[in-house]
Amino acid sequence: MKLHHPLTRLPRRGLSLIEVLVVLLLFSFGLLGLVGLQARAVQSSKGTEDAQRAVLAANDLASAMWNANSVTLDGAVVAAWQAMVADPLVRGLPEGAGSVVVAADVARITVSWRPPHLAAGSTHRYVTEVVIPTVLP
Repeated sequence: MKLHHPLTRLPRRGLSLIEVLVVLLLFSFGLLGLVGLQARAVQSSKGTEDAQRAVLAANDLASAMWNANSVTLDGAVVAAWQAMVADPLVRGLPEGAGSVVVAADVARITVSWRPPHLAAGSTHRYVTEVVIPTVLP
């Protein structure tokens, strides 16, 4: 005669439902994590794109200085460049601003902008200096 332990014959009907609910919960947390990661990746990509546009905008003005062989440019050229930097629809930046300060033979070009995810008052800035060497005869 076989003896059975009294706990070996308990019904196991609810166990598979609990397992499925736990798996769904874990899967949901994983998906939420992936969505958050994707959002951060898009935000980082947009920040990198803005930084590259700032570098290109400063390079446009530096190229104009090299073509003119002078760090001092006509006011209309600088104003057109500043308008381009301020317009995000035309290669510009969000809340972009450009400035040029010339001291002696050095022009300091500054491009600043505020990415949409930053609080007001927080800006990013790219600064470069241009020196046009003079060639003596």
